Amino acid sequence: MSNTEPQWVGMGYIKGVFGVKGWVKVAVSTEYTDSLLDYPQWRLSKDGHSRMFTVAESKVAGDELQVLFSGIDNRDAAFALRGHTVEIDRADFGDTEDGEYYWADLIGLNVVNRQQQCLGTVSKLLETGAHDVLVVDGEFGQKLIPFVAQYIDEVILAEQTIRVDWGTDY
Repeated sequence: MSNTEPQWVGMGYIKGVFGVKGWVKVAVSTEYTDSLLDYPQWRLSKDGHSRMFTVAESKVAGDELQVLFSGIDNRDAAFALRGHTVEIDRADFGDTEDGEYYWADLIGLNVVNRQQQCLGTVSKLLETGAHDVLVVDGEFGQKLIPFVAQYIDEVILAEQTIRVDWGTDY
């Protein structure tokens, strides 16, 4: 971990309770349902308030993660966590392979085409099944750019830029 201010990244949310012993159901926003279990401490946030929790037990049920937090031992306490966003500090993420990026690192980057026109900034990404898609908002309107080698020339994180083969009229 670094000495800089944490950059909290939303990785899912508490969607409900499971049983009477304090278990919660988590909708994850990660590639694999159990990826959140790589992080034993989660920050739960809602309405401007945050609190750290430690995962005591967990299990995967289909595309849903079921979790029991230390200190949460009944349905009422678990119910109070509904709607909270699960956040992990970006500094805790593992390294990526060459050409792989965390979505959190791509959001906010400037997108520039081969004609040196700024198409805007990445506001979010969409998972379509076939490939991920950059949602780029800018002066030319919203662009949906497939995040594939055919259209992505390079990602330069140090320059906060993605260079693309994409026109302003696409």
